[in-house]
Amino acid sequence: MRIRHATAAELPALQDIERAAGAPFHDLGMGWIAENEPPALDVLERFRRSGRAWVAADDGDRPVAYLICEPVDGALHIEQISVHPDFAHRRIGQALLAHAADRAHDEGLSGLTLTTFTEVPWNAPYYERLGFHVLAAAELTPGLREIRAQERELGLDRWPRVCMRRDRPSGYV
Repeated sequence: MRIRHATAAELPALQDIERAAGAPFHDLGMGWIAENEPPALDVLERFRRSGRAWVAADDGDRPVAYLICEPVDGALHIEQISVHPDFAHRRIGQALLAHAADRAHDEGLSGLTLTTFTEVPWNAPYYERLGFHVLAAAELTPGLREIRAQERELGLDRWPRVCMRRDRPSGYV
């Protein structure tokens, strides 16, 4: 797998990855999530133009996973990370998160944040295994509180959700 910036021509493929990655939510009784539309092309383009849309590409240089992010209150916030199910269990998501952590370090950001479902095995439990921890309500920054409010407006709180954070390792200078 090679991680690189997404191209404009690949943005529809990122939407396809998102749709495919959403399908397993049906098995958890979360059909609304499974059927939810991926980020619009203009949204993906905004992340791409800012240099914050990365893909993991296969041997044919086709995207099989992607990550979009943006700085929020001094950390790099993972807006979305999706791996096509045909490429699951190959540590591609972990590699994308490591890439994001390296970029956060390069930019002097304090770590990574994200929001996720608590009871979905490939969400909060997965991120905990990768070193993320759940933030208590008092630990939420203004930007994270705003993100959570937007998620509530969208109806994502039909299922338990949390904010999580992984700090920059102390070994970094």
